[in-house]
Amino acid sequence: MPRELRVPRVLAALPAPVRWLAAPVALTCTVVVLLGSWSGPADIEVPTPSGKAAGYCRNLAAALPKELLGHARKDPSPSSPYVAVWDTTPRTVLRCGVDRPEALDGAHAEDMSPTIDDVTWWSQKLDDGGYRFVTTMRAAYVEVTTPPGVYNSPLDPASAVTAAVKATIPG
Repeated sequence: MPRELRVPRVLAALPAPVRWLAAPVALTCTVVVLLGSWSGPADIEVPTPSGKAAGYCRNLAAALPKELLGHARKDPSPSSPYVAVWDTTPRTVLRCGVDRPEALDGAHAEDMSPTIDDVTWWSQKLDDGGYRFVTTMRAAYVEVTTPPGVYNSPLDPASAVTAAVKATIPG
């Protein structure tokens, strides 16, 4: 014999149309709350270089690859000649014309700074496990932020754009 479904007393006291709408309304509210609490990728702060640095950064933007180590370039909207983004999860971001990192003068000044093809990249491990690489000794500072676990080496994206940086931003 099939088991009879019992409606809780609270719902049984409500008129039938209200009972019929209770589940869809609860589901809709749950979806709205979940979507409202979901946060998309953080906004990227667009640098504002001036003078010659702005020109160097525009030249770099034109020289950057459309694909970086198998990841397509998907720049944010509105686009800027000072920001390039490649579609990784999370994103790999290049910003040109950033200010000189304050950490270069502090405790992190002695951190690893690999040199690739005459371009030196100061590195900093981020709290999320990713890395930030910033060129030093160039006419404009270029920053590459790499997410954790996407590449064999966190330095790979910086290495991949080194030739473009060297060709467009004098040292």
